Amino acid sequence: MKKIVLFVILITSFLGCSLDNDNPTYTYEVLPVDSYVVPASFTLGKTYEIKLKYQKPSSCHIYQGIYYDKDLNTRTIAIQTAVQNNQVCTADVPPISEVSFNFIVNNTGSYIFKFYKGKDAKGENIFEEVEIPVVE
Repeated sequence: MKKIVLFVILITSFLGCSLDNDNPTYTYEVLPVDSYVVPASFTLGKTYEIKLKYQKPSSCHIYQGIYYDKDLNTRTIAIQTAVQNNQVCTADVPPISEVSFNFIVNNTGSYIFKFYKGKDAKGENIFEEVEIPVVE
């Protein structure tokens, strides 16, 4: 009986593995924020919608979310995408996409938002910084 169970498990494990690679593979890419909508000031304790617009470089780019990093009152923002490898991408540039997120103001002082704008000629990251004061 033990041999039969072991044999069934062994056969099942071999059948579950496929050597052909039909599943698409992905790489991940951070895209720049083309434009954004932020308020001129914040009020402590309130929630604000921050709107972002971005351009996908090809039809193979799939939106994965918003890159959001915080360090004290500084927020770094970009667009995360997955890129399908080994796919035929269309040369047509897709339309501008818009996403948003809710931002809860829980500190006093000012917030600095650093929106990723791409890379310069030296390959260094470029950010557009916006300072938004918190008024009470």
